[in-house]
Amino acid sequence: MDVLYYILTGTLILVSTPFLLLRSVLSSNFRNNIKAKLKGPNALPHLKKSLWIHASSVGEVRLAKTLITSLQENGETRPIVLSTFTPTGFDLAVEENLPHVFRLPFDFPLWLNPVFDRIKPSQLILIEAELWPSLLRLCKKNNVPVLQVNGRVSEKSLERYRKFNSFFLWMTEAVTQFSMRSQKDAERLFELGVSEEKIRVTGNIKFDTLPNGSDTRSSLVFNPDSFLIVFGSTRPGDEGPAMEAFIKLKKDFPNVLAVIAPRHMQRCREVEDLIREFNDNYILYSETKEEDWVNKPCSIILLDKIGALNSFYANAKLAYVGGGFNPRFGGQNILEPTAFGIPVMFGKHMSNFEEEARLLIKSGGGIQLQKEEELYSVLKKFMLSPDLRQKAGEAAAETVRQHRGAVLRTLKIIQETRPV
Repeated sequence: MDVLYYILTGTLILVSTPFLLLRSVLSSNFRNNIKAKLKGPNALPHLKKSLWIHASSVGEVRLAKTLITSLQENGETRPIVLSTFTPTGFDLAVEENLPHVFRLPFDFPLWLNPVFDRIKPSQLILIEAELWPSLLRLCKKNNVPVLQVNGRVSEKSLERYRKFNSFFLWMTEAVTQFSMRSQKDAERLFELGVSEEKIRVTGNIKFDTLPNGSDTRSSLVFNPDSFLIVFGSTRPGDEGPAMEAFIKLKKDFPNVLAVIAPRHMQRCREVEDLIREFNDNYILYSETKEEDWVNKPCSIILLDKIGALNSFYANAKLAYVGGGFNPRFGGQNILEPTAFGIPVMFGKHMSNFEEEARLLIKSGGGIQLQKEEELYSVLKKFMLSPDLRQKAGEAAAETVRQHRGAVLRTLKIIQETRPV
């Protein structure tokens, strides 16, 4: 099947090349993205027996940081290499000073073989749902054991893999061990025909990436009388209902302050235009000093910079996390605000954060909204009741505390599957 797959993908690459070249001419961002991928690990030193970790984007890179720190603290001696798929993931990895970072090239032997030659991996760790056919088949060819950590299989992915079950089993033949984040994910993998011996449940490393609640509590300055609500990781369709709810709340609670943080920074101009339509006072985080939040008459902060969201969660009293009202998005990370002991609200489509949503709903720390119109009434209910807010916030924080420890269980499996 390897030869057939390479013939088909090679033909697809040849057919699409003129379109890719045309887009490269028209878009400098696309052109730079292609160049970064083609460059691959060329800037890295030649390595031997490296530990290769692949993290797709920002969320996976944060998991990789926690994993790499734990590996180093526990005596890992192999050189660690980190590849990312998205440019934002790459930028974060460089900003966090993670070791030997590069962009993963296109999934085809022509571009992947030089990676193997350059870094000589002894083991590959894939974070969450990153399964690339050519990469996995080349690992098998080069006798590189593969471990998937914090693995997840959503209901949507299960349906897709079922349609191509033989292809999925062929693709994942090189995976030595699947380290899954929940029993449900493990069961779905077993349904696809993966042998039970290759599946382990180790928990969700995301709980280990969360800060302690007091870590950034005093890092920002706010008017002590303000009531801060964070609308975090918003996706298209989230900001409108958030603004409508916020404008209504302002009539009842003049001291309410909102932070709107789009999941993707390139949408900030679009979100800013939407805020203007509501004729409310707002400021851009990147253009304002902290003392202005106290002194200027503004009620909305548009967070247009990556890396500051947790500081606002740390000072908030309530949080809404976006992406849950569109099944195409499947939710965003609802654990981030819970570490600071605040209740979190989210929509009904949480396929990418299914287990996290289940745990928070069960504990009472998370509130799942069935429709966008509920946002105002639920926020108002919690604003009117400090006791209810405190109880839900404590439940959210306790959920985090109870589910830490997955990273240590994952380290054990990495050691068990490490080649001699």
